Amino acid sequence: MEWETVIGLEIHAQLMTQSKIFSGSSIAYGAEPNTQANVVDLALPGVLPVLNVEAVRMAVKFGLGINAPVSQRSVFARKNYFYPDLPQGYQISQFDLPIVEKGHIDILLDDGGVKCIGITRAHLEQDAGKSLHEDFAGMTGIDLNRAGTPLLEIVSEPDMSNAKEAVAYMKKIHALVQYLEICDGNLQEGSFRCDANVSVRPKGQKELGTRAELKNINSFRFVERAINIEVQRQIDIIEEGGTVVQETRLFDPDKDETRSMRSKEEANDYRYFPDPDLLPVRISDDFIEAIRATLPELPEAKKQRFITRYGLSDYDAEVLTSHRALSDYYDQVARESNQAKLAANWVMGNLSGALNKANLEIKASPISAKQLADMIKRIADNTISGKIAKDVFEAIWQGEGDADGIIEKKGLKQITDTGAIEGMIDEIIANNPQQVEMFRSGKEKILGFFVGQVMKASRGKANPAQVNQLLREKLKG
Repeated sequence: MEWETVIGLEIHAQLMTQSKIFSGSSIAYGAEPNTQANVVDLALPGVLPVLNVEAVRMAVKFGLGINAPVSQRSVFARKNYFYPDLPQGYQISQFDLPIVEKGHIDILLDDGGVKCIGITRAHLEQDAGKSLHEDFAGMTGIDLNRAGTPLLEIVSEPDMSNAKEAVAYMKKIHALVQYLEICDGNLQEGSFRCDANVSVRPKGQKELGTRAELKNINSFRFVERAINIEVQRQIDIIEEGGTVVQETRLFDPDKDETRSMRSKEEANDYRYFPDPDLLPVRISDDFIEAIRATLPELPEAKKQRFITRYGLSDYDAEVLTSHRALSDYYDQVARESNQAKLAANWVMGNLSGALNKANLEIKASPISAKQLADMIKRIADNTISGKIAKDVFEAIWQGEGDADGIIEKKGLKQITDTGAIEGMIDEIIANNPQQVEMFRSGKEKILGFFVGQVMKASRGKANPAQVNQLLREKLKG
């Protein structure tokens, strides 16, 4: 039997406010446990929450970024459940009336096609604290620093049909929240994480299968692995005559498996009701329009500009706009070098490779956009060859100066003088009569031998295009 996979993602983006959503406590990462939790976060009797307007502003910004209606009236509710890291015994969230309603985002498929993924809603809520299960001799430690941190929960439609689409969608949202400067997107610190709702059904069936929710996945690679493992688990159960149970599961990357955490609750199990301590949020047209005026160039618009202005392929433009800092870096290199395609190759290739190897973000690159642009200009005007450029790149990376200074200091200028190159070629032809005869008898692959000899004689400085052209002319006699 053939199976179809149905996937929906619930992404939790931690908003970059200075303080929590309902208190003045800091949300800075890495503080000592329980040093950033005040009386509101601890839910002491008689305290009242006060809504952080910056969280509202950021949620509206996201709504505008996905072309979604922003609700001019939204309501906070109490989502009731009991867990040690939830001091109130409920989570303040939004249920019936979220701040952002239906929107959409497009993803690029492996075959080059585009797929529209619907976004059901995005709502504000507070994060819970953190349970620590290690180093407590069989007990659990509770850190409430994170309790009350503002989250934007972004809920997709079940529009994704495989793990790769889910990753592409997650990456698109990841890029968008960073462009909008509402979330730092740090997956390692848990600022950006997702729950994946996964089900399978026989191909062609309209009715959805029973879903499992995979909780708190904070890596693109883990999302893909977890979904694929869960899909296969569900197919195996059904094909063996069993029934998939609706439940919440955890992904264990070490064992490459998902395991049951608890039965999946329905919304009514949480006994949602409007929070009596918080008034409905009312948003004016002026508030929305003021935020719209601050929107930056968004990923899709920048991608189209890169395609139109710089002649990039869909794929290259998609990669270069996947992170705002990367897109800004490339944009400067392309403009200053006036060599858009060459700039794309160097940014996506040598620079990205070096950054990955050094475990650095683009913002911490030892090579500035101007330095890379200046080096690319020297490739374009034939001052250096692409091969020599790799040595120049490495020297800039090591802090030895800018391209022009390094080229001058190390004597790396490309030899473009035709007479000098012809002199080297004549000598090499005279010293290799057997190889000359092989070329003239039709074995043109031997040309590579002569090119290598010339490059060796010139210590890699001869212009490769000139070398090839002059060799062919002289070898043909």
